[in-house]
Amino acid sequence: MDLSGSLLVATPQITEGVFARSVVMLLHHDAEGAQGVVLNRPLGARVDAVLPDWQPHVTSPSVLFEGGPVGLDSALGIVTVPGEAEPMGVKRLFGGVALVDLDTPPELVIPEVAGLRIFAGYAGWSPGQLEDEVRTGSWYVVESESRDAFDDDPETMWVRVLRRQRDHLAFVSTFPPDPEMN
Repeated sequence: MDLSGSLLVATPQITEGVFARSVVMLLHHDAEGAQGVVLNRPLGARVDAVLPDWQPHVTSPSVLFEGGPVGLDSALGIVTVPGEAEPMGVKRLFGGVALVDLDTPPELVIPEVAGLRIFAGYAGWSPGQLEDEVRTGSWYVVESESRDAFDDDPETMWVRVLRRQRDHLAFVSTFPPDPEMN
């Protein structure tokens, strides 16, 4: 099953590291593995510290986000592309979500897209690894909404994504960060 475009929401059993209470958007998933970006880990660094030409165009909060523990020395740009076009320097992934080639001059890309978020690194899984982690209870797999990649309040995203579910996951949103407080 292709989970591209889905959200992985960390279960309360993940208590440490970048994935604790994380919300990951899966950018790609197939038999060869999976890649995604953590949507709710803003870093203190401004985008212009590494990509000054893109700073004026990033969606608020206008900082770099920690996309995951892999390739922290690389940057990924996520944009929304309205309509069916695929502008120069942009590769559509699913729906309106696309990757932007950050070597492309922003003035060629920005008029054609809406929303821009830049991630340092990404999350990656080898073949079968993600499926095993879902099966053993590390992740909830839920549908994404168009605004998720550009959420303006990433610190509360984990709770809000769980709360909008129509099943038992809505109750998980009330799970305290420290299980001793439950």
